[in-house]
Amino acid sequence: MIQSVWPYLAVMLLCAGIFPTLERALGWRLFTIMPPIVLTYLLVTTLAVCGLWTVNGDIRSAQKLLVDTLVPALLFLLMVNCDLRAIFALGPRVLAVFACTSASLFIAFIATFLAFRGLLPRAGGWQPLAALSGSWVGGTANMIAVKQAIGMPDSLLALSLLTDAVCYSLWVAVLFSVARLAPAFNRWTRARSSAELPFAASAPGAPTSPDRVLVWLGLALLVATASTGIAARLPTSPMLTATTWRILLATAAGLVAAHTPLARFAGAGAVSSALLVAVVAVLASQSNFEGIAAAPIYLACGLSIIAIHALLLALAARLFHFDLYLCGISSLAHIGGVAATPVLAASYAPVLVPVGVLLALLGYILGTGFGLVMASVLSGMAG
Repeated sequence: MIQSVWPYLAVMLLCAGIFPTLERALGWRLFTIMPPIVLTYLLVTTLAVCGLWTVNGDIRSAQKLLVDTLVPALLFLLMVNCDLRAIFALGPRVLAVFACTSASLFIAFIATFLAFRGLLPRAGGWQPLAALSGSWVGGTANMIAVKQAIGMPDSLLALSLLTDAVCYSLWVAVLFSVARLAPAFNRWTRARSSAELPFAASAPGAPTSPDRVLVWLGLALLVATASTGIAARLPTSPMLTATTWRILLATAAGLVAAHTPLARFAGAGAVSSALLVAVVAVLASQSNFEGIAAAPIYLACGLSIIAIHALLLALAARLFHFDLYLCGISSLAHIGGVAATPVLAASYAPVLVPVGVLLALLGYILGTGFGLVMASVLSGMAG
């Protein structure tokens, strides 16, 4: 069992590199169904649940440091080859898919509550679902805000947090996996892929050399460190946390660099691809399904909500001609938040990363209000 940082870090790097290497070397059909990034996520999640490492103070600190540093560094590198004109070209579709995602979740929560109402506790059984709804449009801060507003006991908060963590982990794996289905889905919805927009930037074609990798890695880590330092000095609120500031600052730095000669310096794409898989491995390493047996009903509710949400969003995509990438990014912007959504967007198409950031921030703004409306509806239905 691993109890120190360096062996843990070694396992993360090995897990991040093994499947991309196998795909390049062997070309198995498996990788057309389960992309390397999904296999990495599942492998690390399995190792975490099996207890390969002890989540002590050192490893927990390492996980936080890696996520806080690598995510802004990744966003900076992704933005360097991004053209804002591609985002503007999306137009109202972005807000439309966000609205449809919110509506699908609203209906899913109500339908699930009606289906499971007889199995939930009579006294306040609706409250964990109401708090969860705030998180599944915004984030954990919205969940806490809804909890406080409706007077939910602290003892019930664990049910919301557990359902959020388990169902979110499973949904992330699904959203990464369905990327290969985008052409078929887009034919069914008669939609054009957001990754094929005119003006979408492409990485420079010059070969990547070791010196370029070092330069980009150094720049990315420098930007991440600077973003963290500046974010610590900026005002925060439940909706605008230090993490949010850090991501916004790194994104802005990358967009500025995209309009300088630095954008023509090759290598950012290669480094960002490696960092993307590493970030996914570290995020998966934090999976913790302890206590899963204590809340089977709420876990079933969470899975039901996601299933209904996915079905309704797919029908909306068919009706309004949304593509799979926008649907996936909007869904995770609701259920995942500002840290995870850009990572998913990067795995779909780097040009969509700013869309993921903006939709996740919009979710934070609306999450508490959504949760309070849901609490009012569910409490009325509970009698």
